[in-house]
Amino acid sequence: MNEARGVTPEADSRNLARIGILVVSDRASRGEYKDQGGEAINRFLTEVVRSNWISILKIVPDGIDSVADALIEMSDKENCDLVLTTGGTGPAPRDLTPEATRSVITRELAGFGEQMRRVSLEQVPTAILSRQTAGTRGRCLIVNLPGRPSSIGTCLDAVFPAIPYCLDLIGARPIEVNSDVCHAFRPKA
Repeated sequence: MNEARGVTPEADSRNLARIGILVVSDRASRGEYKDQGGEAINRFLTEVVRSNWISILKIVPDGIDSVADALIEMSDKENCDLVLTTGGTGPAPRDLTPEATRSVITRELAGFGEQMRRVSLEQVPTAILSRQTAGTRGRCLIVNLPGRPSSIGTCLDAVFPAIPYCLDLIGARPIEVNSDVCHAFRPKA
């Protein structure tokens, strides 16, 4: 599903940032469970991202191959600048999103996972069980988020200030944020 957000009539869709939302869930992929993680990500982005952007939503079952294939498709074929995953980051046997992510990225950015665990631990002691990570694949930044909608907001609040500058550094299409809700950091030229 591709959906334009906040697009003005004169906007050139080739220049719009493309943000992938990848929901990783056996039950949601079978239609047994209504996705809430992807919806939480979309709500956050709608509130925070000021520039025009397009969302690309995919729902896949847990597993290394299903997640890795979706990440490759979203970064290489859909040309996403940013892919935010939700689900599959815990210690259960089917939680393999970090392994799938590591198999497709070229550079890991461990600070994202460290920051998300740090802020999540302020909310709940079981956050130590989370295994989120992030990394780059070409001009795409991939960030693993937890599956709980309340945790998604906490984690995105913690790491999103670094995302616009990271996208600049890797040559992705730029995004601008609503400074009333997110204080993105970009060094002064």
